[in-house]
Amino acid sequence: LRCPRVHLMAGNRPTDADAARLERTYLDNVLRAAQRLADEGLELCLEPINQFSMPEYFLRTQEQAAAYIERLGLPNLRLQFDFFHCQMEQGNVSGRLRRFFPLIGHCQLAGAPDRHEPDQGELNYPYLLALLDELGYQGVVGCEYNPAGKTVYALGWFRSWGVVLGRCCICCTDGFLFPSV
Repeated sequence: LRCPRVHLMAGNRPTDADAARLERTYLDNVLRAAQRLADEGLELCLEPINQFSMPEYFLRTQEQAAAYIERLGLPNLRLQFDFFHCQMEQGNVSGRLRRFFPLIGHCQLAGAPDRHEPDQGELNYPYLLALLDELGYQGVVGCEYNPAGKTVYALGWFRSWGVVLGRCCICCTDGFLFPSV
């Protein structure tokens, strides 16, 4: 696949689970996965997901993910910073982006609160993307949103922001797939 990183989902919390045991199991699994991926030269990313999108999801905040990353101390364990989830769960996206930038391995965007195109909603993406540049982000930014209409029309924001597509593949929920360009 030639992917430099893998996103490990934390999963949903069973309602009757002991919190300490759940955390130990999660960290053991993260450690094992990160060590295995390190052998292959790959990064492992942890992504907090907001409670509105996934009410029982275990990993919710940037702070929680960062604490686990720092606690395990593995160089290939990184934060997957999703602007949408950060805004929906916590807000202060630019402050958290600055604070956790050294841990970030991948970024994703979507409009908040409806998870449509990033030019819709309450987040100022031209500002946030400029901040990523200012901070020295060298990675790609994933577009993970549900188009408000047909996907072919849902990419119009690219041009208005001056976005240039590199080698990419975009897949959205309506099943329309753009091949590599």
